Amino acid sequence: MADPTNAFLQTTYHSLRRAVTARDSTTPILPETSSLDKARASLPTTLPPTGIGPEATLSHILSDIVPALNSASLSSRYFGFVTGGSLPAAEAADNVVSALDQNVQVHLPDDAVATDVEDSALRLLVDLLGLGTAEDWPGRTFTTGATGSNVLGLACGREAVVGNRLAGTGVTVAKAGLLGACRAAGVERIQVLTSGGHSSLLKAASVVGIGHDGVKELPLSKEEPWRLDLDAVERELTGDGGVVSIICVSAGEVNTGRYATNALDMPKLRSLADKYGAWIHVDGAFGIFARVLPGSEDFLTLRAQTAGLELADSVTVDGHKILNVPYDTGVFFCRHPTINAQVFGNPNAAYLASGKTARIQSPLNIGLENSRRFRALPVYAALLSEGRTGMAQMVARMVGLARRIAEFVRDSPDYDWLPDASASLESVFIIVLFRARDKTVNEELVQRINASGRMYVSGTAWNGEKAVRLAVSNWRVDVERDFAEVQSVLESVVKA
Repeated sequence: MADPTNAFLQTTYHSLRRAVTARDSTTPILPETSSLDKARASLPTTLPPTGIGPEATLSHILSDIVPALNSASLSSRYFGFVTGGSLPAAEAADNVVSALDQNVQVHLPDDAVATDVEDSALRLLVDLLGLGTAEDWPGRTFTTGATGSNVLGLACGREAVVGNRLAGTGVTVAKAGLLGACRAAGVERIQVLTSGGHSSLLKAASVVGIGHDGVKELPLSKEEPWRLDLDAVERELTGDGGVVSIICVSAGEVNTGRYATNALDMPKLRSLADKYGAWIHVDGAFGIFARVLPGSEDFLTLRAQTAGLELADSVTVDGHKILNVPYDTGVFFCRHPTINAQVFGNPNAAYLASGKTARIQSPLNIGLENSRRFRALPVYAALLSEGRTGMAQMVARMVGLARRIAEFVRDSPDYDWLPDASASLESVFIIVLFRARDKTVNEELVQRINASGRMYVSGTAWNGEKAVRLAVSNWRVDVERDFAEVQSVLESVVKA
C-alpha cells in the first residue's frame, strides 16, 4: 500500500514547481502590492485549535504566500545585493536535504556518508578556488553564510594572536575567557585592520568581544578606499606593544567589487603578519570567485587582484552568491590544524564522539553549531554538475554582463560611472556602481528602475550621495539578452 505521506510530498513538490516555473522573463521581479496585501491578510494571528491539514496548508502557501515572494532566484536581472540563483542540480540536491534531514554535525561513518560528502565538497571547492590542497586548510567547514564565517575568522584570529603571547603557559582564550587570557598575555586591546570592510565584520567583531571600535579602517586613499594601505598596517603592527592585530582583507568591496590587495601585496602582508604575530583573514564572500575565471587575457587584472589570497590564515566564502546554491550556505577555511577545535571544540558530550580513528573531524568541533542543515549536498551537486569549465564560463558570463553595463553607463550622457569613470573595464568583476547626473532623477533612480519590474537593483551611497549598486550574480545570465533589457530600462527611467 502506498504511503499517503509520500504521495503528498510528491504532489507538494510538483505543485510548487508548477507555481514557480509559471513565472518567466516577463514576470515582474517584485510581487504586486495587491499580492503583498493579500498574503499579509491571510496570515493567522493566533494558532488555530484544530489544524487545517497538509493539503489546505499547501493550498494556502501556493495561493497566498508564493505570489507575494520575489523572483530573485528565477531572474537573471535581479541585481540586488549579491544573490545568486539555484543551479538545477543544487536545487534538486536541496530537496533531498529536506527530505532526508541528515545529521551532519557528527562524523558517524558507520551510520551515513553525509560527512564524507561534506568533506568531498570542501575539497572540490578548495580545488576550484585554486587555494592549494585540502590538506592546506584542515579547519574547513560550512556555515550559514559570510557573516557566520567572519565570526569564525575573528574567533580563530583572536585565539591565535592572544595565544602567541601565551605559548607554553597552557592559557588560552577558549579556557580562560577573553579577559582572563588578555590579562595573562599583557594584551590591552585586539584590533582588526581592514579597508572597505563589510558591515558583517563589525557584527562579527562585536560577537567575539573585539567590538565595533576595534575595527580600524586603513584605506590607501580617498580615491581607492577599498585598497589596504600596507604601510599603515605595518605602523599599526609595530606600534603599541599591548595591542594585537587581525588583518582582514576585503576580497570584493561591497559597493565597487574592488579588491584590497593584489599579487604583490599579499606576500608582503604575509611577511608582516608572521613577523609581528598577526592573523590574516580574507573576506572573500563573492570576490574570491574571480579566481575561478578562465586564464584568458580578459581576466588577467582580476586574477592578479585575487592572487596571493591563499597565503591567508583563514578565508570566508559565500556559496549562495556566485556559486549559485540555495540559501543558507557559507564556507570557512582555516590553515591551522588545531585552532578551530581549540575555539569550537564540543567537550563533555560522549554521545557525540566519532571515534579515535575517524579520518574526518566532526563538524561540531570546528564550527559554531552542534546541529545544522546538510548544506554541503547542494554545493557538491553544483560543483559536480558544472565542473571547472562550467563554473568558469558561468562566472565569465556574469563578468561579461557587468562590463557591458559599466561601459554603457560610462559612455552615457545621463549617468556617471563610479567611483572613477577613467578606470579600465578590466577592473570590473560583477558590480557596477553609478548614479544619474540629474540630481532629481538620481533621488528617485532606484525606485524608478525597480518599478519597471524588468530588473531590480539596490540603493547605496557613495561620497555622501545616493547611488545605484548593480550586482550580477545569477547563473541564468545571457549577456546579449540581459544587456538589451538593462539598457532599455536605464534609457527610459531618465526620461520618466
